[in-house]
Amino acid sequence: FRVGVEVACGRTQLGKTMPDSHKVIAVVDDDPEMRAAMASLLSAYGYGAETFDSAETFLTCASTSKATCLVVDIQLGDISGVELAHQLAADGFTYPIIFMTGLDDEVIRTQAAAAGGVAFLHKPFPAQTLFDAIKKASG
Repeated sequence: FRVGVEVACGRTQLGKTMPDSHKVIAVVDDDPEMRAAMASLLSAYGYGAETFDSAETFLTCASTSKATCLVVDIQLGDISGVELAHQLAADGFTYPIIFMTGLDDEVIRTQAAAAGGVAFLHKPFPAQTLFDAIKKASG
């Protein structure tokens, strides 16, 4: 059983096309287990999910993404989560961004806040903390 099916610039999660009115959360994380867990959790709570293995992959797909919110790991490959936020802003995209990381220090928190992050989650985090952050990002 595979959870969190990734697609190249698509709107598919768990084998279903998400309706346009459905809230879709994009998860950008280089850890395949985290992406799968996040997609499964979001799906269980009625959200659609798009998962991306890098900032570069998301940037390639940003114009076709149906995401209403991004959940982005700060420590990614060549482009960090904070750099992704800056690039999206420079390109005119205004996604609310929830940052997550396993490294919780003040410098990283400050960088995430300066990049416009609406929330900062330290891994591992309770599901309710994620959903509270999504609610905050939505409105």
